[in-house]
Amino acid sequence: MTSVQPGTRPAVRYTIWTIGVLAYMVAVLQRTSLGVAGIEATHRFDASASVLSMFMVIQLVVYAGLQIPVGIMLDRLGPRTLIVAGAVLMAGGQCVLGFADNVGVGIVGRLLVGAGDAFTFISVLRLVSVWFPASQAPIFTQLTGITGQIGQILSAYPFVWLLHGAGWSPAFFSAAGLSTVCAIVAFLVVRTPSRPRGDEPAPSLREIGRTVVATAKQPGTRLGFWTHFTTPFSGNVFVFLWGVPFLVSAQGLATSTASALLTLYAIGGMIAGPVLGKLVASHPLRRSWLVLTVVAATVAAWAVVLAWPGQAPPGLLVVLVLVLACAGPGSMIAFDFARTFNPPHRQGTASGMVNIGGFIASLIVMFLIGVVLDQLHRAFGGELYDLGHFKIAMCVQFVFFAIGTIGILLSRRKARAEMARAGVHVPPILQAIKRTYGRR
Repeated sequence: MTSVQPGTRPAVRYTIWTIGVLAYMVAVLQRTSLGVAGIEATHRFDASASVLSMFMVIQLVVYAGLQIPVGIMLDRLGPRTLIVAGAVLMAGGQCVLGFADNVGVGIVGRLLVGAGDAFTFISVLRLVSVWFPASQAPIFTQLTGITGQIGQILSAYPFVWLLHGAGWSPAFFSAAGLSTVCAIVAFLVVRTPSRPRGDEPAPSLREIGRTVVATAKQPGTRLGFWTHFTTPFSGNVFVFLWGVPFLVSAQGLATSTASALLTLYAIGGMIAGPVLGKLVASHPLRRSWLVLTVVAATVAAWAVVLAWPGQAPPGLLVVLVLVLACAGPGSMIAFDFARTFNPPHRQGTASGMVNIGGFIASLIVMFLIGVVLDQLHRAFGGELYDLGHFKIAMCVQFVFFAIGTIGILLSRRKARAEMARAGVHVPPILQAIKRTYGRR
């Protein structure tokens, strides 16, 4: 369902969406800025690797933990208020980090960044749902996720250049300035159309609990949660933490080659996103099959790489990276489930619930891979990032692929039963293929 008003000029929609995407792009820059400053942070805070890793873990825990509260606030206050508030929080967090000279103050800064980041993404998705018709929403949802990831490139190049050239504080103060600009522009430009007649009003405080329960009980919301749980975690684990050690230390690639593969990951996602968005828009009753195809391809790629005797050939690693690149756009289908199975006044809450899934899986898998590597190193000695150790540790992912796939299948069955009660019948996939291609 969409709230687009008749007669709204396309330029207005595109301008508002563009400002929202820019705010999300800057949020991604803030999210990833400490990761690219890891060596400098180690020296500045005199911190060990394990202590430094707490910054990322705490930031993501705050992000995930705020998704439902932020979704509720989004339903009550609207996207402009939350985009502005998120940008202000991130600006404050980066200023704190710019001044910080010890771990405690640094963590406070990252807490603020994580909180502000939590406000941004689902608020921009709400702009998509209210400004674009249902036929275009899947494509613009994909474009939102893809374009926002340019922020990671901004942190890896301009931010790092400033960090090395001007120093720690100027780099983080400049990042804070970008969020401040985003807050001002979003406040001046972003708006939403008036609520059309027949829409339910935003829930009161007394109705919040019932709204959360009703949203969680909706099979489509649970289908979105398990979709987001299953699809993006492998790519997140690879890009945020374990990809470079796996490629360089275990697979024996040069650091420059590993960087090229990570760049290929970003480019592959940008190409796959619009393709998946178009497929979702064209075949809305087959979204779950697109998700399962992405999951199956990811499982197959990892299985071949991990089962390969010795180090995998570079071509196979390229295939793995390209498959992982499709997982991020595949996870965006989860938000399409949240949008289409929930009424407008619950979509913020639903998007928040869905968004938790991928971050829970990513955090747990990141942690467990590290635990397995440490245990194998203690038990058998050798290099910490030994190829054999890494192959065993990476198998942790298959457990979560299995859990998530079961969740998708069970929630899909319930969602389709609800659709059938509403008069929407989804024929079996083989029957649909036969109908489509048997006529040609």
